[in-house]
Amino acid sequence: MSAIALSVILGLLLSGLARAPWLCPGLTFAMKKLLRLGIILLGLKLAIGDVLKVGALGIPVVVAVVSIGIGASLLLARALKVSRTLGLLAAASTGICGITATLAVAPVLQADDQEVAYTVANVTLFGLVGMLLYPFVAHALFAAHPGAAGAFLGTAIHDTSQVMGAALSYQEMFGQPGAAQIATVTKLTRNALLVAVVPMLGLLHRRMSAKECGRAAPLSELFPLFVLGFLAAALVRSVGEAGLASQGLAFGSMTPDVWRGLIHQLGEQTSGMLLATALAAVGLSTRLSVFRVLGVAPFLLGLAAAVAVSLSSLGLAALVGPLLDPTR
Repeated sequence: MSAIALSVILGLLLSGLARAPWLCPGLTFAMKKLLRLGIILLGLKLAIGDVLKVGALGIPVVVAVVSIGIGASLLLARALKVSRTLGLLAAASTGICGITATLAVAPVLQADDQEVAYTVANVTLFGLVGMLLYPFVAHALFAAHPGAAGAFLGTAIHDTSQVMGAALSYQEMFGQPGAAQIATVTKLTRNALLVAVVPMLGLLHRRMSAKECGRAAPLSELFPLFVLGFLAAALVRSVGEAGLASQGLAFGSMTPDVWRGLIHQLGEQTSGMLLATALAAVGLSTRLSVFRVLGVAPFLLGLAAAVAVSLSSLGLAALVGPLLDPTR
């Protein structure tokens, strides 16, 4: 289990200890400021060159699975009579990158802590099941095609850390590093769509709110600054990688070891620490009664959305995945 998922679970278990008013400013700071900074630094993990590696075949697969995940979540939310906000949170978490997408889109939707906590719980549960089960499914169906196996793992599992866990398990158990590489790049391509999906879901929420109450949220809220920061960090990573490829130095001064160490420190360790802190604050601010108050419908929504994404990912991986085999 990833540190980020474990943080929210521990926060929920200890939430009864966090009712003192003097803790509120710190929890708010963690859920807002540290969260945004963590998402910005997460952009350092993404280089444009990595996205292009999946090529003209892989990118449409990712876009198709993300679109199906978002569409299925919204339709299922309506069928289950779940709140629109929970439906949009499920759409972001299932379609894009799990917990990170949930936290990125929540401020745009003005989601409350209970809705965020329930969505994060769904991502943790169903993503964990996928991380443990899907490597065996991938091998059973795509043993001869590591590209298809990687595409399936990279698009069917929710959270980035869960995809990495499944990809590494597949590599260790079945000795196919090519599948792990395709899974990683496919997941990073999904993460890149965060830049487009956050304002898109915000715009959808804005239009629906305007129909219901006659007023809409300001357009400035649809594209929060931290999403621009995520994009800027990805551009910094891309420029640095381009410098390494052309001159052997990132930004004309950093050797490959120094550059990769900096990216690992900021994009992996520091970002993970900030996001884990923010998730712990979400858990500490949430009462376990939220799961009783909101009922079983959000759980069924998360389950149905996860199944819809997995099935669409399976079909597309079978159709296109063999063309992504590293040996081709």
